[in-house]
Amino acid sequence: MKPVIVIPMGDPNGIGPEIILKALLTGEAFKDASPLVTGNADILDLHNRQMGIGANIRCVSGPEQADWRAGVVNIIHVETPGTEKLKIGTVQAKAGQCAFDYIKAACRLAIDGKAAAVATTPINKESLRAAGVNYIGHTEIFASLTGIDDPLTMFEVRNLRVFFLSRHVSLSESISLVTKQRVMDYIKRCWTALHCLGIRDGTMAVAGLNPHCGEHGLFGYQEVNELEPAVRQAQAEGYSVTGPVGADSVFAQALAGRYNSVLSLYHDQGHIATKTLDFERTIALTVGMPFLRTSVDHGTALDIAGKNIASEVSMLEAICLAAKYAAAYNASAALPRTNGLYANAEDTIRS
Repeated sequence: MKPVIVIPMGDPNGIGPEIILKALLTGEAFKDASPLVTGNADILDLHNRQMGIGANIRCVSGPEQADWRAGVVNIIHVETPGTEKLKIGTVQAKAGQCAFDYIKAACRLAIDGKAAAVATTPINKESLRAAGVNYIGHTEIFASLTGIDDPLTMFEVRNLRVFFLSRHVSLSESISLVTKQRVMDYIKRCWTALHCLGIRDGTMAVAGLNPHCGEHGLFGYQEVNELEPAVRQAQAEGYSVTGPVGADSVFAQALAGRYNSVLSLYHDQGHIATKTLDFERTIALTVGMPFLRTSVDHGTALDIAGKNIASEVSMLEAICLAAKYAAAYNASAALPRTNGLYANAEDTIRS
Protein backbone atom coordinates (compact mmCIF):
# COMPACT_ATOMS: atom_id res chain seq x y z
CA MET A 1 0.00 0.00 0.00
CA LYS A 2 1.24 3.46 -0.85
CA PRO A 3 0.79 5.96 1.99
CA VAL A 4 -2.42 7.98 1.92
CA ILE A 5 -1.48 11.66 1.82
CA VAL A 6 -4.43 13.88 2.69
CA ILE A 7 -4.54 17.33 1.06
CA PRO A 8 -6.81 20.03 2.51
CA MET A 9 -8.01 22.20 -0.38
CA GLY A 10 -6.85 25.47 1.22
CA ASP A 11 -8.43 28.85 0.56
CA PRO A 12 -11.11 28.20 -2.11
CA ASN A 13 -10.59 31.69 -3.54
CA GLY A 14 -6.90 31.09 -4.13
CA ILE A 15 -4.80 28.76 -6.27
CA GLY A 16 -5.13 25.75 -3.95
CA PRO A 17 -7.85 24.03 -5.99
CA GLU A 18 -5.96 24.66 -9.22
CA ILE A 19 -2.62 23.25 -8.08
CA ILE A 20 -4.33 20.17 -6.61
CA LEU A 21 -6.15 19.47 -9.87
CA LYS A 22 -3.01 19.92 -11.95
CA ALA A 23 -0.81 17.90 -9.58
CA LEU A 24 -3.16 14.92 -9.73
CA LEU A 25 -3.65 14.94 -13.50
CA THR A 26 -0.47 12.99 -14.22
CA GLY A 27 0.95 9.85 -12.65
CA GLU A 28 3.81 11.53 -10.81
CA ALA A 29 1.85 12.17 -7.61
CA PHE A 30 0.67 8.55 -7.56
CA LYS A 31 4.10 6.88 -7.91
CA ASP A 32 4.73 6.77 -4.17
CA ALA A 33 1.53 8.19 -2.68
CA SER A 34 -2.24 7.84 -2.62
CA PRO A 35 -3.47 11.48 -2.60
CA LEU A 36 -6.82 12.22 -0.94
CA VAL A 37 -8.38 15.71 -0.82
CA THR A 38 -10.57 17.24 1.88
CA GLY A 39 -12.63 20.17 0.63
CA ASN A 40 -15.78 21.21 -1.16
CA ALA A 41 -16.32 19.03 -4.23
CA ASP A 42 -18.57 21.60 -5.92
CA ILE A 43 -15.98 24.37 -5.56
CA LEU A 44 -13.24 22.07 -6.84
CA ASP A 45 -15.41 21.13 -9.82
CA LEU A 46 -16.08 24.82 -10.54
CA HIS A 47 -12.33 25.51 -10.76
CA ASN A 48 -11.93 22.37 -12.87
CA ARG A 49 -14.60 23.43 -15.39
CA GLN A 50 -13.78 27.14 -15.54
CA MET A 51 -10.13 26.48 -16.30
CA GLY A 52 -10.74 23.45 -18.50
CA ILE A 53 -8.30 21.30 -16.52
CA GLY A 54 -10.16 18.07 -17.19
CA ALA A 55 -9.64 16.16 -13.93
CA ASN A 56 -12.06 13.42 -12.88
CA ILE A 57 -13.47 14.49 -9.50
CA ARG A 58 -14.71 11.60 -7.38
CA CYS A 59 -16.50 12.07 -4.03
CA VAL A 60 -15.60 9.41 -1.46
CA SER A 61 -16.30 8.92 2.23
CA GLY A 62 -12.80 7.64 2.94
CA PRO A 63 -9.64 6.17 1.39
CA GLU A 64 -11.20 2.71 1.14
CA GLN A 65 -13.52 4.02 -1.63
CA ALA A 66 -10.83 5.88 -3.58
CA ASP A 67 -9.72 5.26 -7.14
CA TRP A 68 -5.93 5.74 -7.15
CA ARG A 69 -5.46 6.41 -10.86
CA ALA A 70 -3.81 9.43 -12.42
CA GLY A 71 -6.32 12.10 -13.30
CA VAL A 72 -8.78 11.04 -10.57
CA VAL A 73 -9.16 13.51 -7.72
CA ASN A 74 -10.61 11.65 -4.74
CA ILE A 75 -12.23 14.16 -2.39
CA ILE A 76 -14.00 13.89 0.94
CA HIS A 77 -16.68 16.56 0.67
CA VAL A 78 -16.69 19.15 3.48
CA GLU A 79 -19.77 21.37 3.53
CA THR A 80 -19.46 24.95 4.79
CA PRO A 81 -22.74 26.95 4.58
CA GLY A 82 -22.72 30.07 2.39
CA THR A 83 -20.13 29.03 -0.20
CA GLU A 84 -22.36 30.36 -3.01
CA LYS A 85 -21.13 33.85 -2.07
CA LEU A 86 -17.46 33.02 -2.65
CA LYS A 87 -15.60 34.99 -5.30
CA ILE A 88 -12.33 33.65 -6.69
CA GLY A 89 -9.38 36.00 -6.21
CA THR A 90 -10.74 37.89 -3.19
CA VAL A 91 -10.26 37.97 0.58
CA GLN A 92 -13.46 36.76 2.27
CA ALA A 93 -14.36 35.56 5.73
CA LYS A 94 -16.23 32.61 4.23
CA ALA A 95 -13.10 31.52 2.37
CA GLY A 96 -11.15 31.60 5.63
CA GLN A 97 -13.78 29.48 7.36
CA CYS A 98 -13.75 26.98 4.48
CA ALA A 99 -9.96 26.66 4.64
CA PHE A 100 -10.14 26.05 8.38
CA ASP A 101 -12.86 23.40 7.97
CA TYR A 102 -10.81 21.55 5.33
CA ILE A 103 -7.75 21.51 7.61
CA LYS A 104 -9.79 20.10 10.50
CA ALA A 105 -11.13 17.32 8.28
CA ALA A 106 -7.61 16.43 7.13
CA CYS A 107 -6.31 16.52 10.68
CA ARG A 108 -9.02 14.15 11.84
CA LEU A 109 -8.15 11.63 9.10
CA ALA A 110 -4.49 11.67 10.11
CA ILE A 111 -5.19 11.36 13.83
CA ASP A 112 -7.64 8.51 13.17
CA GLY A 113 -4.91 6.67 11.24
CA LYS A 114 -6.68 6.89 7.89
CA ALA A 115 -3.92 9.04 6.37
CA ALA A 116 -0.16 8.69 6.75
CA ALA A 117 0.59 12.40 6.43
CA VAL A 118 -0.89 15.77 5.46
CA ALA A 119 0.27 17.95 2.54
CA THR A 120 -1.24 21.43 2.74
CA THR A 121 -2.12 24.03 0.14
CA PRO A 122 -1.96 27.78 0.87
CA ILE A 123 -4.33 29.62 3.19
CA ASN A 124 -4.88 33.37 3.46
CA LYS A 125 -4.18 35.03 6.81
CA GLU A 126 -6.55 37.93 6.12
CA SER A 127 -9.43 35.59 5.26
CA LEU A 128 -8.76 33.51 8.36
CA ARG A 129 -8.76 36.59 10.56
CA ALA A 130 -11.99 37.84 8.95
CA ALA A 131 -13.58 34.49 9.80
CA GLY A 132 -12.52 34.81 13.43
CA VAL A 133 -9.89 32.06 13.12
CA ASN A 134 -7.21 33.74 15.17
CA TYR A 135 -4.12 31.78 14.17
CA ILE A 136 -1.15 33.17 12.28
CA GLY A 137 -0.87 30.19 9.96
CA HIS A 138 -0.97 26.46 9.39
CA THR A 139 1.58 25.56 12.04
CA GLU A 140 -0.34 27.28 14.80
CA ILE A 141 -3.62 25.70 13.66
CA PHE A 142 -2.16 22.20 13.65
CA ALA A 143 -0.49 22.81 17.00
CA SER A 144 -3.86 23.68 18.51
CA LEU A 145 -5.71 20.81 16.84
CA THR A 146 -3.19 18.24 18.05
CA GLY A 147 -2.47 19.84 21.42
CA ILE A 148 1.25 20.07 20.65
CA ASP A 149 3.12 23.11 21.93
CA ASP A 150 5.42 24.78 19.38
CA PRO A 151 6.02 22.09 16.73
CA LEU A 152 9.17 22.51 14.67
CA THR A 153 9.32 23.90 11.14
CA MET A 154 11.89 22.45 8.75
CA PHE A 155 12.45 23.41 5.12
CA GLU A 156 13.84 20.91 2.64
CA VAL A 157 15.03 21.66 -0.87
CA ARG A 158 17.31 19.20 -2.64
CA ASN A 159 19.57 17.94 0.18
CA LEU A 160 19.42 21.17 2.20
CA ARG A 161 17.43 21.04 5.44
CA VAL A 162 16.81 24.16 7.51
CA PHE A 163 15.20 24.50 10.95
CA PHE A 164 14.03 27.80 12.44
CA LEU A 165 14.69 29.09 15.96
CA SER A 166 11.81 31.58 15.49
CA ARG A 167 9.15 32.07 12.84
CA HIS A 168 6.49 34.78 12.65
CA VAL A 169 7.89 37.43 14.98
CA SER A 170 9.53 40.78 14.29
CA LEU A 171 13.25 40.87 13.58
CA SER A 172 13.95 42.65 16.87
CA GLU A 173 11.99 40.01 18.80
CA SER A 174 13.74 37.19 16.96
CA ILE A 175 17.11 38.56 18.11
CA SER A 176 15.90 38.59 21.72
CA LEU A 177 15.02 34.89 21.34
CA VAL A 178 18.64 33.95 20.58
CA THR A 179 19.46 32.66 24.06
CA LYS A 180 21.61 29.77 25.24
CA GLN A 181 18.62 28.00 26.76
CA ARG A 182 16.43 28.30 23.65
CA VAL A 183 19.24 27.29 21.28
CA MET A 184 20.03 24.25 23.45
CA ASP A 185 16.37 23.26 23.46
CA TYR A 186 16.12 23.58 19.69
CA ILE A 187 19.30 21.62 19.03
CA LYS A 188 17.84 18.71 21.00
CA ARG A 189 14.42 18.99 19.39
CA CYS A 190 15.86 19.30 15.89
CA TRP A 191 17.89 16.15 16.39
CA THR A 192 14.79 14.35 17.60
CA ALA A 193 12.96 15.59 14.49
CA LEU A 194 15.73 14.33 12.22
CA HIS A 195 15.55 10.92 13.91
CA CYS A 196 11.78 10.87 13.34
CA LEU A 197 12.47 11.39 9.64
CA GLY A 198 15.01 8.55 9.62
CA ILE A 199 18.07 10.84 9.45
CA ARG A 200 20.69 9.78 12.01
CA ASP A 201 24.04 10.52 10.38
CA GLY A 202 25.90 13.79 9.94
CA THR A 203 26.33 17.03 11.86
CA MET A 204 23.92 19.89 12.41
CA ALA A 205 25.24 23.44 12.05
CA VAL A 206 23.98 26.43 14.02
CA ALA A 207 24.00 29.60 11.90
CA GLY A 208 25.58 32.79 13.17
CA LEU A 209 23.47 35.85 13.86
CA ASN A 210 25.83 38.77 13.23
CA PRO A 211 28.16 39.44 10.27
CA HIS A 212 31.14 37.05 10.44
CA CYS A 213 29.63 35.59 13.63
CA GLY A 214 30.27 38.87 15.41
CA GLU A 215 34.10 38.73 15.15
CA HIS A 216 34.41 37.95 18.88
CA GLY A 217 32.21 40.84 19.92
CA LEU A 218 33.18 43.47 17.35
CA PHE A 219 29.77 43.21 15.65
CA GLY A 220 27.65 41.81 18.46
CA TYR A 221 27.88 39.49 21.44
CA GLN A 222 25.17 36.88 20.78
CA GLU A 223 27.68 34.40 19.36
CA VAL A 224 30.04 34.71 22.34
CA ASN A 225 27.42 34.87 25.08
CA GLU A 226 24.66 32.60 23.78
CA LEU A 227 25.46 30.50 20.71
CA GLU A 228 28.95 29.19 21.49
CA PRO A 229 28.03 28.11 25.05
CA ALA A 230 24.90 26.36 23.75
CA VAL A 231 26.85 24.45 21.11
CA ARG A 232 29.57 23.45 23.59
CA GLN A 233 27.00 22.14 26.05
CA ALA A 234 25.15 20.23 23.33
CA GLN A 235 28.41 18.65 22.21
CA ALA A 236 29.20 17.67 25.79
CA GLU A 237 25.82 15.95 25.98
CA GLY A 238 26.59 13.91 22.86
CA TYR A 239 24.85 15.87 20.09
CA SER A 240 26.64 16.08 16.74
CA VAL A 241 26.43 19.84 16.26
CA THR A 242 28.82 22.62 15.38
CA GLY A 243 28.78 26.40 15.15
CA PRO A 244 28.02 29.10 15.05
CA VAL A 245 28.90 29.14 11.36
CA GLY A 246 28.63 32.38 9.39
CA ALA A 247 25.20 32.69 7.80
CA ASP A 248 26.77 33.84 4.53
CA SER A 249 28.37 30.42 4.03
CA VAL A 250 26.63 27.81 6.20
CA PHE A 251 23.75 27.15 3.81
CA ALA A 252 26.07 26.62 0.83
CA GLN A 253 28.17 24.25 2.93
CA ALA A 254 25.10 22.28 3.99
CA LEU A 255 23.93 22.06 0.37
CA ALA A 256 27.36 20.64 -0.52
CA GLY A 257 26.88 17.92 2.12
CA ARG A 258 29.06 19.20 4.95
CA TYR A 259 26.09 19.39 7.35
CA ASN A 260 22.88 17.37 7.51
CA SER A 261 20.88 20.44 8.54
CA VAL A 262 21.13 24.07 9.65
CA LEU A 263 19.46 25.80 12.57
CA SER A 264 18.50 29.20 11.18
CA LEU A 265 18.11 31.88 13.84
CA TYR A 266 15.18 33.77 12.34
CA HIS A 267 12.52 33.51 9.63
CA ASP A 268 14.10 35.28 6.66
CA GLN A 269 17.62 33.97 7.26
CA GLY A 270 16.56 30.48 6.25
CA HIS A 271 13.73 31.44 3.89
CA ILE A 272 15.99 33.53 1.65
CA ALA A 273 18.62 30.79 1.47
CA THR A 274 16.19 28.02 0.50
CA LYS A 275 13.87 29.97 -1.77
CA THR A 276 16.74 31.54 -3.70
CA LEU A 277 18.07 28.04 -4.33
CA ASP A 278 14.76 26.75 -5.72
CA PHE A 279 11.56 28.61 -4.88
CA GLU A 280 9.08 26.06 -6.25
CA ARG A 281 10.75 23.02 -4.70
CA THR A 282 11.26 24.46 -1.22
CA ILE A 283 8.89 22.47 0.98
CA ALA A 284 7.98 23.16 4.60
CA LEU A 285 7.67 20.26 7.03
CA THR A 286 5.99 20.52 10.44
CA VAL A 287 7.64 18.01 12.75
CA GLY A 288 6.81 17.02 16.31
CA MET A 289 3.07 16.36 15.92
CA PRO A 290 1.43 12.91 15.96
CA PHE A 291 1.59 12.99 12.15
CA LEU A 292 3.85 14.62 9.57
CA ARG A 293 2.72 17.69 7.68
CA THR A 294 4.36 19.03 4.52
CA SER A 295 3.34 22.15 2.65
CA VAL A 296 3.88 24.23 -0.41
CA ASP A 297 5.81 27.31 0.60
CA HIS A 298 3.94 29.94 -1.36
CA GLY A 299 0.77 31.92 -0.79
CA THR A 300 -2.75 31.89 -2.16
CA ALA A 301 -1.74 34.09 -5.11
CA LEU A 302 -5.17 35.72 -5.33
CA ASP A 303 -4.00 37.86 -8.23
CA ILE A 304 -3.68 34.84 -10.52
CA ALA A 305 -6.34 32.57 -8.99
CA GLY A 306 -8.71 31.08 -11.54
CA LYS A 307 -6.51 32.02 -14.51
CA ASN A 308 -4.97 28.58 -15.11
CA ILE A 309 -1.40 29.87 -14.83
CA ALA A 310 -0.39 28.66 -11.34
CA SER A 311 2.39 26.06 -11.18
CA GLU A 312 1.70 22.73 -9.49
CA VAL A 313 5.41 21.89 -8.98
CA SER A 314 5.44 22.80 -5.29
CA MET A 315 2.25 20.80 -4.65
CA LEU A 316 3.78 17.74 -6.28
CA GLU A 317 6.94 18.15 -4.21
CA ALA A 318 4.92 18.43 -0.99
CA ILE A 319 3.00 15.22 -1.77
CA CYS A 320 6.14 13.31 -2.73
CA LEU A 321 8.10 14.51 0.31
CA ALA A 322 5.26 13.50 2.64
CA ALA A 323 5.30 10.02 1.09
CA LYS A 324 9.10 9.85 1.35
CA TYR A 325 9.16 10.39 5.11
CA ALA A 326 5.76 9.05 6.22
CA ALA A 327 6.78 5.48 7.08
CA ALA A 328 9.85 6.43 9.13
CA TYR A 329 7.98 9.25 10.83
CA ASN A 330 4.97 7.16 11.84
CA ALA A 331 7.21 4.37 13.13
CA SER A 332 9.26 6.69 15.33
CA ALA A 333 9.07 6.04 19.07
CA ALA A 334 9.95 9.69 19.69
CA LEU A 335 6.60 10.97 18.40
CA PRO A 336 3.88 12.29 20.69
CA ARG A 337 0.74 10.19 20.59
CA THR A 338 -2.82 11.36 20.98
CA ASN A 339 -5.91 9.82 22.50
CA GLY A 340 -9.02 11.84 21.81
CA LEU A 341 -6.94 15.00 21.84
CA TYR A 342 -8.33 16.33 18.59
CA ALA A 343 -11.96 16.44 19.79
CA ASN A 344 -11.00 18.44 22.86
CA ALA A 345 -8.95 20.88 20.81
CA GLU A 346 -11.80 21.34 18.33
CA ASP A 347 -14.20 22.16 21.16
CA THR A 348 -11.75 24.75 22.45
CA ILE A 349 -11.35 26.34 19.01
CA ARG A 350 -15.08 26.49 18.36
CA SER A 351 -15.66 28.20 21.69
